[in-house]
Amino acid sequence: MTMPADIDPQSGFRLPLLKREDLDEAGQRAFDRASTPGKTIVGLRGPSGIHLYNTKTIDAHNVMNQHLRFQCFDAKTREIAILTVAREMDSRFEWAAHEPEALKEGVAAEIIDVIKHRKSTQGLDERTAALIEFGRQIFRDHRVTSATFARIKAFFPPNKLVELVMLMGNYAATAALLCAFDMQVREGKPVLPVEGR
Repeated sequence: MTMPADIDPQSGFRLPLLKREDLDEAGQRAFDRASTPGKTIVGLRGPSGIHLYNTKTIDAHNVMNQHLRFQCFDAKTREIAILTVAREMDSRFEWAAHEPEALKEGVAAEIIDVIKHRKSTQGLDERTAALIEFGRQIFRDHRVTSATFARIKAFFPPNKLVELVMLMGNYAATAALLCAFDMQVREGKPVLPVEGR
């Protein structure tokens, strides 16, 4: 795979990967965490590597991310929400990281295919279809209809609905970061079809 000329070959994005010894205490903790197998899906060659450039926000971001990702929803709901955001944001890197994660957590390949190829949600269970349509309206249409809101609200009480939007927004922010710094997807990872790329 040929990388664009402005991509650092070690980091996989448009900036060099910072060295641990050049970071402050928060940065070193984040570096160690991302370097520990199992602590992140992709390690330093992903959003964690980019976050090292702003160590003042790392701890707060990690606390919020861990809470939204692991304490609010079951794994299937979480991964369907993340994949929906990745698809609507055309985030190839997020998709490559989370398609295998979703499969590992038991999300059916049929559901992943519906999200990946923007197929109709008809035929999926009502909760899953509502979740996908809600995410599509937020990130593709930039408007959630009253009917879609009522549909999703039937499955999530208000506090969980707020957490769901925050989870999705967190991954949309990550998608923006990955886009701006053109994070490259490693060969052999699942490919998200994106027009023009």
